[in-house]
Formats: sequence, structure tokens, C-alpha cells
Amino acid sequence: MNNILINYILKNFLKSFLIVTVIFYSFGMILNLFEEVEFFKNLNVSFTVPFVMTSIFIPSMIINILPFIIFISSIWFILKIKNNKDFLTLKVFGFSNLKLFLLLAITAFLLGWFILFFINPITSSLSKYYENTKSKYSKDIDHLITFNSSGLWIKENIENKQRVIFGSGIDGNNLIDVTILHYDKNSNLIQKIIANKANIVSNEWFLNEVQIFSPKDGVIKNSKIKELNIKSNYNLQKINSLYKNFDTLSFIDLIFNFQNLIDAGYSEKFLNKSFHTMLVLPFFLMLMTGIASIFTMSTLKRSNNFTIISFGLITTAATFYFKDLSIALGQTERIPLILSLWSPIIILGLITIVGVLQINEK
Repeated sequence: MNNILINYILKNFLKSFLIVTVIFYSFGMILNLFEEVEFFKNLNVSFTVPFVMTSIFIPSMIINILPFIIFISSIWFILKIKNNKDFLTLKVFGFSNLKLFLLLAITAFLLGWFILFFINPITSSLSKYYENTKSKYSKDIDHLITFNSSGLWIKENIENKQRVIFGSGIDGNNLIDVTILHYDKNSNLIQKIIANKANIVSNEWFLNEVQIFSPKDGVIKNSKIKELNIKSNYNLQKINSLYKNFDTLSFIDLIFNFQNLIDAGYSEKFLNKSFHTMLVLPFFLMLMTGIASIFTMSTLKRSNNFTIISFGLITTAATFYFKDLSIALGQTERIPLILSLWSPIIILGLITIVGVLQINEK
């Protein structure tokens, strides 16, 4: 009988998860489709292209909001078995709150690992194709950014002059081994700047150990200065989002090709961040499922469905806010980056332990 009950619970829990995922996927399709139509409207492409591009983009978005999806799925599943009187049936056959909690939490934990090893490589490949396709059709030819084995390349227009920036890699807030070329409107080189590094603060770049080469009348003038600051259209956030779109890196890539990615110019700091962001996923899913289960089961007797769902949404929003705040503190180096990624898991774990003690019936 226990095996029958376990199969029933797993089947319906995973069914709830898939239905909620499809709902979020559909909403994402609708919202992002307008953006893709706007992007492609003046380009000579088939009317199906915006739809296809949206379909390719949404899976990576779904991966990023999986903790929210699993939380809602867990609440919905428990409310459903409550309304169908299945909750009482489980109790009659000795299936306690604690057993149900453990079964759902372990299922979510294993689901997280399945997603990392089997779904994430697919979504990463789709993201890579999406980025490459959008770059190919991009009309913004005055402001381009690209990355290859030699490093980072940026092209931008500043004060009616073209600027090309090269850096071998990013370390924290710094672009390393910087070369900046300035061209006039006729594409003639008018200045070359070489610096050890550029500290990027908002849209201001502070160059250190600078050499300036200025061709004039066939003679190249060379000058050295300690520091130089320039303004750019690119801040660190924009560079990181374009230069290192980590949605294109899979968990398997980070496990087996970590050193190769560093050798290719990827920042070890940001690779570590990406790796641990993915690594916490199974634990995050397990704890969000656990908290949803604990809260829903502990309030079934004294709360209506609307109250449970409303409080669940507030709890989820607060969790994601704390998670984002913690990561922001890590990125600004106020706390260690790895700690900032795992601290929400630690706190959710403590909350879950307290909750388990409350629902553990005699």
C-alpha cells in the first residue's frame, strides 16, 4: 500500500510541477514575443522567426525561476489533495506530515540534479544559439561587443569619434591589459592608449599605468602618465551581461572545462559564481518545496486557500529579495561571494528545521 501511495504522490506532484511550468512558459512566451517582434519588425525575416526566438529564449528564463515554480507547485499540490480529501486518506494509511514532507523535499532535490545534468545543457545550447542569432541581426553597428580566445573587444562611438577597446580579461571590477584605439570620422587612427588595467566604476573607466601614442605629422608622440579616466557607454554590468552570458555555459561545462574556460579568458571569479549559482539549485528546490509543504500543512485546518496562496507569494518574494540582496553584497565584496550564494540556503535550511518540528505529528 505504501508503494501505491508513494507512486500516487510522486505522479501528482510532478504533474503539478509540469502544469505550473507550462503556465509560466506560456506567460513568458506572450510577454517576450512582443520584444522579439519589435526587434525583427524592420528586418527581412520570416514571420515565424520572432516566435522561434522566443521559444528558444524562454527555457533559460524558466531555469532561473525554478525555485519560485516549485514553491507554487508544492502549495498547489497539497491544497489539491486536501480539497480531494486525499490528505485524510494518507493519514488513515499512516502517511504522516513528516513522511509527506520528506518525500516531496527529496523529490525536488533529485529533480534539481536531473535538471542540472540533463536539462541545463540543452537550455545552455539554446541560449548560445539565441545570443549568436540576435548578434547576427543586430542593427547597433556603432556599439558592439564581442569575446574570442584573445579577449574582449568593444566598439563604440564617443563624441563623434570611433573607439575600439581591447582587454585580455576581467578580474573583479577591472579590465586587464587594456588597449584603446581612437579613430576620427574618416577611420584614421588618431590615438592609441595602453594601460595595465581599467577600473570600471559606473560609466567611468580609471586607467592605471598609462601610455599614450599620438600620431601627428608622421611622428608618433609617446607620453606616460600614472592615471587617466575616460567615459564609456559600457559599465561593468553591461559588459558582464554581454561579455559573459553565463546562461550559455552549462553545469557540465563548468565541471569538466573550468580550467579551459579560464585559459580562454573567462574570469575565475565569475566562473565560480556561475558554478555555485547552479550548484545551489537542488538545495534551493528542496528547501522551497519543504517550506511550502510545512507552511501549507501547518495552516490547513485554520486558513482558507486564498490566505495560504497569498502568504506563499509573499514568502517567495521575500526569499528572492533576500537572495538578490545577498548576491549583491557578494558582488560588491562586502561579504565573500561564495558565502553570499549559500547564505540564503543556510537560512532557509534553519527555517525548514524549525518548521519540521512543528508539523511532526505524534
